[in-house]
Amino acid sequence: MSLKIGVVMDPIGNINFKKDSTLAMLLEAQSRGWTLFYMEQADLYMAHDVARAQMKPLKVFNNANNWYQLDSAEDQTLNSLDAILMRKDPPFNMDYIYSTYILEKAEEKGTLIINKPQSLRDANEKLFTNNFPQCMPATLVSSQAKHIKTFYQEHKDIILKPLDGMGGASVFRIKPGDSNLGVIIETLTKHGTTLAMVQRFIPEIKQGDKRILLINGEPIPYALARIPAKGETRANLAAGGEGVGIELTDRDRWICEQVAPLLKAKGLIFVGIDVIGDYLTEVNVTSPTCIRELDKQFNINISAVLMDWIMNQIKKHRSH
Repeated sequence: MSLKIGVVMDPIGNINFKKDSTLAMLLEAQSRGWTLFYMEQADLYMAHDVARAQMKPLKVFNNANNWYQLDSAEDQTLNSLDAILMRKDPPFNMDYIYSTYILEKAEEKGTLIINKPQSLRDANEKLFTNNFPQCMPATLVSSQAKHIKTFYQEHKDIILKPLDGMGGASVFRIKPGDSNLGVIIETLTKHGTTLAMVQRFIPEIKQGDKRILLINGEPIPYALARIPAKGETRANLAAGGEGVGIELTDRDRWICEQVAPLLKAKGLIFVGIDVIGDYLTEVNVTSPTCIRELDKQFNINISAVLMDWIMNQIKKHRSH
C-alpha cells in the first residue's frame, strides 16, 4: 500500500539529527515505500475554500551529515495527500492557529491529520491536565499575584511556568522564603495580564520527569526519565537534563488509562505525557519528542507503531 505523507515542521536543516522524532517518523514512512512531502508553516495557504501548499518532495537518510534531500516545490492541494503530520514546534501563536484552520479544510476532504487540528487548538499542553484532576498535583492557573501568593503560602515550595512554553523555558522554582516571588510573578504574568500555571513542587523530580508516549491512547511500555542536571530544577533535555529509559510503573499505566479515552475521542493520536513521581504535569500534543532516545535504549521502533496505525486508518477510510 503506497501512501503520500506530508509533514509540516520547522526547517529540516536545523533539526538535531540524533534526537529528532519527526525524522524518525519520516525514515519509517519512507522505508515502507511511501512518498514524502515537506512543508513549513508559511507554505500553507487557502485559495477560496481549498487548502493548498507549496510542498517539496522529500527524501530522508539516516546519516548525521546528510539527512535530507528536497526537490523543487510543487503547488498542490493538501487533500492530494493521504496523511499529514503536523509537527511544527511551539510557540503556539496565532500563526499556528491559522495553520490548523487550513489543515482542517484538508481534513474535511478526507486527509488524515496527526494530530487533529481542532484538538491542537483545544488542548493547551498545560491546561489540558485539568481534565484529569485525579492525576494532578495541586495546581493553580491565574494571572493575579494575590492568588499565586496565597498558593505559595499554602504549599511553600512551588513551580511557576508560562502556559505557552516548551523545553523548560521560563520555568521557575520558588522555595520557602524566596524574596524573588514578586518579580517572577510580574515577569510571568506581564504585570497581571497573562495567565500562568503554578504547581506544588514535586521532590521526585530528582528521579526524573518521565516522558511517556501514547499512540491512539496506548502507551509505549517504556518512558524516558529526564534527570535534571546538577543544580538545576528543570529536567528538560533542552535544559541539560539526561534521558534515562525506564519501564512504566503501575502508577504510570494507571495515569495512561485515565487520559486515554479523552485523547482517542479528540483524535490526539501521538501524544507525550509528562509524569513526575505519581503526578501528571503536562499533556504534549503539538510535537512530542523522545522517540529516538527510547528506540536506541530499548531497540524498539516507535514510529513503526504510529505508521501501522496511520496505514490501518487510511485502509478503513478507503474501504468506505
